[in-house]
Amino acid sequence: MSEQKTGSTRRDFLLKTITLAPAMAIGSAGLGGLAAAAPAVAKEAAATGPETAREYQPTWFTPEEFAFIQAAVARLIPFDERGPGALEAGVPEYIDRQMNTPYATGANWYMQGPFHPDADKALGYQLPLTPRDIYRLGLADADALAKQQHGKVFAQLNGEQQDVLLQGLEAGSTELHQLPAKTFFSLLLQNTREGFFSDPIHGGNQGLVGWKLINFPGARADFMDWVERGERYTLPPVSIRGERD
Repeated sequence: MSEQKTGSTRRDFLLKTITLAPAMAIGSAGLGGLAAAAPAVAKEAAATGPETAREYQPTWFTPEEFAFIQAAVARLIPFDERGPGALEAGVPEYIDRQMNTPYATGANWYMQGPFHPDADKALGYQLPLTPRDIYRLGLADADALAKQQHGKVFAQLNGEQQDVLLQGLEAGSTELHQLPAKTFFSLLLQNTREGFFSDPIHGGNQGLVGWKLINFPGARADFMDWVERGERYTLPPVSIRGERD
């Protein structure tokens, strides 16, 4: 958020980190050509993308938690002149659906300890918390903080207030009671990016808006002969299910 104070700079930040997009789009768990294509397709993406995401009722998050997710992703990747943002692309649905997968329970993680949080840079993730735990604790703490500061939960704050709170979480200058603020923010931002660029089969990137923003061809069988051309790929993106622009 420190580099994302307006819609424009948020998008610029997003495009600077776009080297992760192909891996996330296919796996969900070239940069110059893709990023350069984005301004050229901005108006097209805005015109053809969804105005709102399809209706969805969360199956894991509570209504209050889901309201926080919806508000937060709308600040991280907002709707702007370049096209729909994370909220319109269905990123909240993507995150909720991920909470019902083995990923969310840390099924493939080593969780036996010992844990050394102060050595996370050298040893990697060092908390006994799964993604589900991080969200449940982080959302509760962040809403409590919003109430303490403004008398309202995060989803009820105005955009400027939400940005300030998110910036504090990102920088670690804001403390949460039950887990490090940076850990919570990092997971939220990571999952927001994933949902925006994942294949629509996972719930996000509805209308292929993330792929159209960066001119990514999606799940096409072969497009490698275009990689070194320095030209815009002429065919529209296509999803695993065959959805296309």
